[in-house]
Amino acid sequence: MEAVLKNLASTVELLAVAAHSSVVEQWDKQTLFRAFHWTQYCEHLFTRFHNNPSIRRIMEKQLQVTSESLRAAFPGYTQVSFSDLSRCQHLLLVGLLKNSELPISIMKQLFDTTSPVNNQQSEYQDVTGHCSHIIQCKSACKVLSPLTDLSAVGADAEVQGAMLMERLGAGSEACWTEHILDSVLQGCGGATQHFCQVIAAALLTTKNSAAQTASQDFLLDWLQKEHSVLQHMCSALPTTLIIDLATQHLKFRDAYCDVLKKLASDMEYSIREGEWVQSGTKQTVSFQRLTEHFLALFEACPSLREDVEKELNALKISDGDFDVRGLSVWGDLLSAFNK
Repeated sequence: MEAVLKNLASTVELLAVAAHSSVVEQWDKQTLFRAFHWTQYCEHLFTRFHNNPSIRRIMEKQLQVTSESLRAAFPGYTQVSFSDLSRCQHLLLVGLLKNSELPISIMKQLFDTTSPVNNQQSEYQDVTGHCSHIIQCKSACKVLSPLTDLSAVGADAEVQGAMLMERLGAGSEACWTEHILDSVLQGCGGATQHFCQVIAAALLTTKNSAAQTASQDFLLDWLQKEHSVLQHMCSALPTTLIIDLATQHLKFRDAYCDVLKKLASDMEYSIREGEWVQSGTKQTVSFQRLTEHFLALFEACPSLREDVEKELNALKISDGDFDVRGLSVWGDLLSAFNK
C-alpha cells in the first residue's frame, strides 16, 4: 500500500506541474506518454478502490497531505479529490492546454491524428485515452450546439475542437494564438479535411464563458484572413455543417459568402465540358456545388439573398449583361438560382 500511495502522490504532483509550472517547456514525447500512463494508473486505482471505504479513506488522507504542500508551491492550486481520479487523464489534458508554457512540440502530439500501425499498446493510444472522458463530459454539458449534426464533424474532430477552445482560451497574445492555430494545422499532418472539421467543432462549441466567446471571435477573425482554409471548408465539409456555422456566426457567414464569390470569380467556361470550372489545376468546388452553397445560404439567411443577387447582377452588367450561357459566371449563377 505504501508504494500505491507514493505513486498516487507523485501523479497528483505531476498534474500540478502540468498545469502550473514552466517545467513543461522541457517535456518531450516520452515525458508526455509517461504522464498519461500515470494518470491512467490513477483511474485504475479509482475503479478498484472506490467501493472499499477503508482504503478510500487512506487514499483521501494522502490526497489531502499532498494538496497542502502543492498549495504552498503553486498559488491558485485546486485540490484533487478522490472522485477526480476517475477523470485523471482529462485533468492532465486540460492542465497542459491551459499552461502557456506548453511547447509547440507537445501541442502537436496532443492534436496528432496519426496512429502507429500494428501496435495495440501504442503510445498514441496512451495519449488519446483521455478522449472518452472529454466526450462524456461534453455529452453531459451539451458543449456542442444541439442543432449540429455531430456525425458530420466526427468524434476525433469534436474532441480536438474542444481541446482547441481550451488552448485558445489560455492564450494571452494574438501572435501566440495564431501560432497555436498554425501548430494545430501541422499537427493534423496535412489532413486539411480533418483540420476543417476541428475548426468547425470549435466554432460550434457552446459559449459558456467570456473566454470562450473571445476564443471563437479570434478564430473567426483568423478565418477571415485565411481564405484558403475557408475554401477548403467549402469543399471538404457537408453543406449542412457550413450552414450551421453561418447561422450561428455572422462573421463566418460574411466571410463564407465572400469566399463563394471569390470561387466564382476564379472560374472560366470550358467549351469542352460545357460548364464553368475553376481555373488552374486545383479543382476545389464545381459550379453545381457552388450553386448549392449559395442556395443553402439563402435558405438559411433569406435577408442575404437580395443583397447578393443585386451584387451579382451588377457584376453581370459589367460583363456585358448578356443572357447567353457561358459568357458570364454571374449571369449563369443568377439563372441557376431562379430555376
